[in-house]
Amino acid sequence: MITAIVGATGTGKSGLSLDLAERLAARGTPAEIVNADAMQLYRGMNIGTAKLSVAERRGIPHHLLDVLEISDESSVAAYQVDARAAIDDILARGAVPILVGGSGLYVSSVLWNFTFPGTDPDIRAALEAELESSGPGTLYRRLAELDAAAAASIGPHNGRRLVRALEVIQITGEPFGAGLPDDSAPWRAVTILGLQSQRETLVPRLNARVEQMWVDGLLDEVRGLDRARLGVTAARAIGYAQALAQLDHELTEAQAIEQAAALTRRYARRQVGWFRRYPAAHWFDADDVDLVDAALGTIDS
Repeated sequence: MITAIVGATGTGKSGLSLDLAERLAARGTPAEIVNADAMQLYRGMNIGTAKLSVAERRGIPHHLLDVLEISDESSVAAYQVDARAAIDDILARGAVPILVGGSGLYVSSVLWNFTFPGTDPDIRAALEAELESSGPGTLYRRLAELDAAAAASIGPHNGRRLVRALEVIQITGEPFGAGLPDDSAPWRAVTILGLQSQRETLVPRLNARVEQMWVDGLLDEVRGLDRARLGVTAARAIGYAQALAQLDHELTEAQAIEQAAALTRRYARRQVGWFRRYPAAHWFDADDVDLVDAALGTIDS
């Protein structure tokens, strides 16, 4: 059986995955961790994605970290294939796969039946040109007219996903939501552990986390990236986009940090909304001192 750990950024998903893997191993059941954070797929993007270093992984095998170049565009369809292959390999070894991450579409693509419509380069190019010239607002309003549920899920600021949703609608003639996961038909048996924190606890934690990224050297990390090879996905990642703007003297450091913090808070709200739709999730207080025991009990039941 798969164990999936989901929740908003800053709720301690990585820490819980490590603790559970260690506890399972102590009982004679090895466990391996599969990343489901889209930005942690990229090599060289560590500080801004809160990626665990090799030393922090406690000797537990991790999969799908550092598998993309910064010039690559991430693809949910490709990720689904790779993540499912990794999970099947883990299961074949008699170990427990622990899927961990906050990228809702990526998690869902693994856990449930999910089909991916093809792409049309002409439609995609036209939509991307419109995004570049007019911004995401126009695309969002059009999507809201065609598929209100998809527009509400994506939000008015995620230009890349708005382009994809409108592309799918033009190709298939169906609402974008028609291709979303069917949570009544799981791909493999799964126990979903959801982590949640009260807003008054989470918001200061997220603000502090963003500030710490700058303290830990995010600007130096971004300086070390090859700007000429930086793809759209990597360049628009929260924290990285603001660090680039600071380096280009478009934002002061204070403005960059505040903008990154605001986007992080907004992203966390979207994550909460996404994962709350998982009907079979077991929800836990991320700050509960007995969290690991409670999560382990759920896995065993």
